[in-house]
Amino acid sequence: MTTRRNGAGGQDRTGDILITNQVLYQLSYTGLCKSSYHAGFARLSSRLRHPIGVIGLTLLLAAALTVGTPMPKIEGEDLSGHKAILPDAAKGKVTLVAMGFSYESRRPVAAWAKRFRQEFGQHPDAAFFEVPVITGMARLAKLFIDSGMRRGTAKEDHDKVITVYSGGSDWKDRLGVADTDLAYLLLLDRDGKVRWRHAGQFDESVWPALKDATETALQEGP
Repeated sequence: MTTRRNGAGGQDRTGDILITNQVLYQLSYTGLCKSSYHAGFARLSSRLRHPIGVIGLTLLLAAALTVGTPMPKIEGEDLSGHKAILPDAAKGKVTLVAMGFSYESRRPVAAWAKRFRQEFGQHPDAAFFEVPVITGMARLAKLFIDSGMRRGTAKEDHDKVITVYSGGSDWKDRLGVADTDLAYLLLLDRDGKVRWRHAGQFDESVWPALKDATETALQEGP
């Protein structure tokens, strides 16, 4: 079996994984097939033609997570099997939260986490978490999914990967998820408020913005 150094623990958790676990891992992120997605989008479009649909859209936009607002709580388990709640687990630290909503998003999530770790991994007041959000029927395969991730992540980094099996739809709304294959990033200050956010593949040209926001938050002190 081969592994590649990347992300939390420096390993790619999907390298040469057993086919059974690979399929489960893919299903865990996607949840619904494309035909179901398009059908759901068609229903949404139809509803927006009516006043109640417009009201729903207004409420959806109001729920969007913006810079300066506290990060809503998100609960899951780290790879050690311990209950983990963000932003509580990040209290007192400037923290990057890298969220993924599809199998393909694992790559940009890991790449952003790796870059952040290279720059701030030794800073006592900085932290990061990778947060794969699992939806759909694959939630029933939690034990298999977590086991596959655990095997591919260095033990000392198990507490840096938090798997989430509920609230996925709400988080897609909050982050305005249009492309599930991207990484969705939140930089939190010491009080759990969003200082910077971004969605995308890893991009070295965007990195200075995240670095500057992190350094500014760190300089502010506790």
